Formats: sequence, structure tokens, C-alpha cells
Amino acid sequence: MNKIPVAILGATGLVGQRFITLLANHPWFEIAELAASDNSVGKKYGAAAKWQLPFEIPARLAQMSVLPCDPHAVQAPLVFSALPTDIAGALEVEFAKRGAIVSSNASPHRMGADVPLVIPEVNPDHLALACVQRKKFNSKGFILCNGNCTTIHLVLALAPLHQRFGLKKALVTSMQALSGAGYPGVASLDIIDNVVPYIGGEEDKVEQEPRKFLGKLNGETIELSDIRISAHCNRVATRDGHMETVSVEFETKPQLEDVIAAFDEFRGLPQELALPLAPARPTVYRREPDRPQLKLDRDAEKGMATIIGRLRECAVLDYKFVLLGHNTLRGAAGATVLNAELLYAQGELG
Repeated sequence: MNKIPVAILGATGLVGQRFITLLANHPWFEIAELAASDNSVGKKYGAAAKWQLPFEIPARLAQMSVLPCDPHAVQAPLVFSALPTDIAGALEVEFAKRGAIVSSNASPHRMGADVPLVIPEVNPDHLALACVQRKKFNSKGFILCNGNCTTIHLVLALAPLHQRFGLKKALVTSMQALSGAGYPGVASLDIIDNVVPYIGGEEDKVEQEPRKFLGKLNGETIELSDIRISAHCNRVATRDGHMETVSVEFETKPQLEDVIAAFDEFRGLPQELALPLAPARPTVYRREPDRPQLKLDRDAEKGMATIIGRLRECAVLDYKFVLLGHNTLRGAAGATVLNAELLYAQGELG
């Protein structure tokens, strides 16, 4: 089969490198162009990227010349964006106007009224918003976003509970890995022997994005869910994997075993369609009293699942539990690619 040519924007960064590893041998997509900041333009990718992953750069890509992040220079019809927040907003719009479909890991457009913010197991119907953008841009292009790395794993845990029982409130405290800050990330003297109880803008994302993910499509708009979420976000001295402690209140409190069954049985459209990156189990519940743990569980289902454990009664809300997810795989590049796979499977990419 002829693969669809794709481009990676922000290809030299940590999430861009994850895109390389996920797309290098993809059955449907072929990396045709790599783009990055001005100080990398014109260099061979192998020389421009300070490689951080335990895999070799594919030889073909190492020799590829880095292009500018310019919609006139980058011609691929499908673009994966790992652009920094401060430049992603305007650039992604220009790519969409040029006719590209932009599957973005960046944050500026996530809460846009006409932008699909999608987790394929949770709200694939929200992709219908693409039609609104296409009309606005008078183009075949549009922007599709995945969520914040902490939010995605939180929503994967909340969605089966909200679908079955209805949720009213959630309280979440995150312990977020250093790779979530990109490279070089947090200075060693700031994080060694320390926990930093602040990540700029993170708590707002964790509190607001789930309301869109769990909301309902109503014509050309999303009615936000009325679930109330309070978040505390912390940076900790681990490399990969975000851990979150969560307490939830239901509309009507279910039995504990029914909550576990909801986690065990949760499946969605990616599993039905057998998308290449789809985990067989998007939520994995561990029965051991001391799980999940980063070293043991972050790579479960090739890093594309949310691992949950320690479900028990909560003295303030109804139940509490712990979850863990890989932040640069399902929380970032893997989520972006999975969204594009859903588009392909639904015939949106030609």
C-alpha cells in the first residue's frame, strides 16, 4: 500500500523524538519531512537532534535535512505538531489554512470551540468539529488536538466511571516526571532532593480539559461536562511516567467491585478498529496493594495504557485510587499518532 507522507514539526525536541520512534515503521504513515527551529534548519537531523531515547535514529531520517516550520516549505498533507506553546498557535492555523491536517500535541487550540480535543476511546464523535474549521479556513485542513499529558491519563480513568455511574467531583494530585518539562527540563539543583509544587498552567489544564473530553457534541459545539475537578500538580525527580492520586464523588455511589469492573471492561473505538497504536486494554487495574509503580508499570501496553490501583473508600468523597501513565507516549506523541490513526480508519485522510 502507498503510505501517507507526514511531517513532524518540532522534530528535534523530546516529543518530536518520540514521534520518530512511533512513525519510523508505521504501517500507514511515512515520515517525509522533519521541521524544527531556525538553529536546526539545513542541518542533517542526526546532527541537529540531541537524541535522548534508547533507540538508534533510523539511518534514513538521520540523513534527512531539517526544514523550517513553514507551511510553504513543509508540504505533507498530515502534520504532527510538537511545537512549543508560544509559537504553535499561529503556525498551526497557517498549516490548516494551507490544507494540512494538523494532529497537535501543543496546547494553544485545545479549548477552542471548533477544535476537536479527542481521546479516541472516550469522545471520537467530537471529530465532527473538523467540518466547522474547514468552513472557516475554506480549506481541507483542520487542527485536531490531544490533551495535556496529565489530563489524558486522568480522563482515561474517569471516563469509564462517568459513562457507567456519573461523576460529580474529582480531586487529583499529580507527581509528574521530568520528561514532561522537555529537554533539558528542570535544572538538577532545583529537583534533586526536592519536589517542586508548581508547574506553570498545568492545574488549569487538568481542571478544564476533562470537561471538554467528557462533554457532549451538540451540533457544532461541545457542551462541557459539569464535573468539578480540583488539581494539585507537582514536579518530582523521576524520568518518565506521571502518577496521580484521585478521589471521586459519584451521582449515586456504586459498589467497589462495580468500579473495578468498569476499569477492567473499558474499551473503545480504537480497540474495535484494531488501530496500530491502540492498547488492547486502555485501562489496566492492578490488584496488588503497592501498584502501580513507575518502574514496573509505565510501559504497560507499550506505554499506551493508564494503570490504576489501590481503589478504596474515601472518607471525604466516595472512592480514591492511584493512576499512572507514560507521559511522552500515551500522554503526548502516542496520543497524537493514535488520533491520526482514527482519522485514517474513518477515511478522513483519503
